[in-house]
Amino acid sequence: MLSGKAMEKGEFKAPEVNGVSPVPEVRKPEKAKSVPNPLVEVKDLNLFYGTKQALQDINMNIPRRQVTAFIGPSGCGKSTLLRCFNRLNDLIDDCRIEGEISINGKSIFDSDVDITDLRKRVGMVFQKSNPFPKSIYENVAYGARIAGIKKKSVLDDIVEKNLKRAALWDEVNDRLNDSAMSLSGGQQQRLCIARAIAVEPDVLLMDEPCSALDPIATAKIEDLVTELKSKFTIVIVTHNMQQAARVSDYTAFMYIGDIVEFDATEKIFLNPAEKHTEDYVSGRFG
Repeated sequence: MLSGKAMEKGEFKAPEVNGVSPVPEVRKPEKAKSVPNPLVEVKDLNLFYGTKQALQDINMNIPRRQVTAFIGPSGCGKSTLLRCFNRLNDLIDDCRIEGEISINGKSIFDSDVDITDLRKRVGMVFQKSNPFPKSIYENVAYGARIAGIKKKSVLDDIVEKNLKRAALWDEVNDRLNDSAMSLSGGQQQRLCIARAIAVEPDVLLMDEPCSALDPIATAKIEDLVTELKSKFTIVIVTHNMQQAARVSDYTAFMYIGDIVEFDATEKIFLNPAEKHTEDYVSGRFG
């Protein structure tokens, strides 16, 4: 059985038989699970890095204004799938994608899709906080300025509203002109969330947003995720299964580029349909 720490990191290595690690057979879902009010629809998605296939026949629907978590061992394709939703994988050489992803019924691969606009509608918070080397104020106002908003009173309102949304206003309202780099790691991550939601995205992607944070900062981010889902559709990648159980409404368990099982989080953790899912969430895998 894996230790709790190894489980959280997704460290799994199948036992070797005659020096060879077996690859367990996984029964793939035949079709995407029906969810209430889906915002994102993924159909027959395959992704290749050169000749290597990283995602295989992904079919899923992501519900609107809910939190969906991707869990699974390291290297199983969680972050790769997440980056498909705002087409960040387009920036990778030799990356090829087949299949379909639609947001609000519109394919993100259509020729008339503006990539910059897509990445505004599908915001992202990365594993390591990445505030701009600007003031706290300018970090949050950045998207509005790019959109052409110049009136200071409007920018002031946007900054205050979204710092409050990110549960950061009370900590920084008296030093908005200070450098964002002066904030703690947890504060920087919440600032990045404020910056992402300031442009009112349809979807907020979060790739291991707490992996570099201490337990107190992690708890604040988790509380924030729970609050933000009333306004935004959130998809989060996490190796921490306890975190997935705490914050998500739906969970997808991934293994070697496949979605093994996708269902309501309570069912995934308490009554999974697949043996591989049960083994993973209980710390027995192999």
